[in-house]
Amino acid sequence: MSEKKCAVYYTAEELTERGKENIPTEFVSADHLIYSSPATLAFNSPGAEGFGVKRAGLAVPESVMLIVSPGCCGRNTSLISKIPEYNNRFFYLTMDETDIITGRHLKKIPQAVREIVDFLDKKPSVVMICITCVDALLGTDMERVCKKAEEETQIQVRPCYMYALTREGRKPPMVHVRQSIYSLLAPAKRNPAAVDILGFFAPLDDTSEIYAILHALGVKKTMEISRMKTYEEYLHMSEANFALVLNPEARFAARDFEERLSVPSIELTRFYDIDRIQKQYAALGKAIGRRIDDTAYYQKAKDSVEQFYKKFGPVAFSVGECLNADPFELSLALLRYGHVVPEIFGTITAENFVYIKHIAQISPDTRVYSNLHPSMIFYEENAKMEEEKKRNFVSLGKDAGYYHESKPNLAWNSDVQPYGYQAVEALFGALYELLDERDDGGREERS
Repeated sequence: MSEKKCAVYYTAEELTERGKENIPTEFVSADHLIYSSPATLAFNSPGAEGFGVKRAGLAVPESVMLIVSPGCCGRNTSLISKIPEYNNRFFYLTMDETDIITGRHLKKIPQAVREIVDFLDKKPSVVMICITCVDALLGTDMERVCKKAEEETQIQVRPCYMYALTREGRKPPMVHVRQSIYSLLAPAKRNPAAVDILGFFAPLDDTSEIYAILHALGVKKTMEISRMKTYEEYLHMSEANFALVLNPEARFAARDFEERLSVPSIELTRFYDIDRIQKQYAALGKAIGRRIDDTAYYQKAKDSVEQFYKKFGPVAFSVGECLNADPFELSLALLRYGHVVPEIFGTITAENFVYIKHIAQISPDTRVYSNLHPSMIFYEENAKMEEEKKRNFVSLGKDAGYYHESKPNLAWNSDVQPYGYQAVEALFGALYELLDERDDGGREERS
């Protein structure tokens, strides 16, 4: 009789014992087949919901995109093509079998760019050329192709790589696209009262305290690419006195800022642990020689955390990775707030281990699953999880919600980005509302 198949997991304690130099192969997607995980059900693909390569590539105001791909790779863009702000911004050059074998499509790209420019009433600021794994396998020199298209049209052309094959490499697609969209900026006279915020393709929540804190430090102008309405506005981003990097995937872009534009950067992390947020603001103040008073923001976030616990007690959380948070940092914060985290769905990197180590100290039996491993098709709840679900239980992220469809779910993945104490206050406010209003035995879903 064959042994029962189960989803592969490692406990936080087991991962800590292995160390960051010995990440299990199940968490390294290049080492096995990829399971079309719940991320797909959430339309979290390069061309659909969320900011994948295609939407990100159009972050530059007044830009358009030419997608060069086989029909199957371009087809999923139809979902976002229907959004009004993307009308007449996506164009397609479909590759056939002969193109794939001979590479003849490369000669068509400059002509296609010319046709796009001639078709549009208003000339685009830049044409982004989005290419797929096909050209990665062909070894296409896209920089040369873009240069040829620029010479023929006198319009700026930049590459945009939708290469799933490079996801585990030094420069994954979402890292490279951030470099591309800022590569159009040219050196400019510095404005000592201006700051760039790098990292996301949508703005931070308007109520985030970071704006008020920067204003108190003398910053009169904060610039985010998502808030730039025109190409002319976008060009002013090179005037910043310094840049705040809020997402590790923007590190290469920030390095370009320093090397090309002489704009230095300071990296900040999105935390859900209020004590970590407080320490980070203190470190920022020390770096720029100013004291940051965040007392009122800290207290509001703390009150939100405490009110939730007082109302619902220790809640059990299944934490996914399809959400606006690092699943391991968020899990650690929830544990420190007195809640229970029996399982986490997440992609492990060396940087996550600082959180996994602390999770192991508080909750050594927390199970960590890889969304992308084929064994996830066999996922089922164990006896301990069934026991945890007798108390208040919430799944965080669309992926975790998929595995617990009968329980309340908070997707927490809006385009607008929560940040700082505001993120903590908003999260626990949403959780409070979710559990307070849910029907007995029913399922609630919130974004």
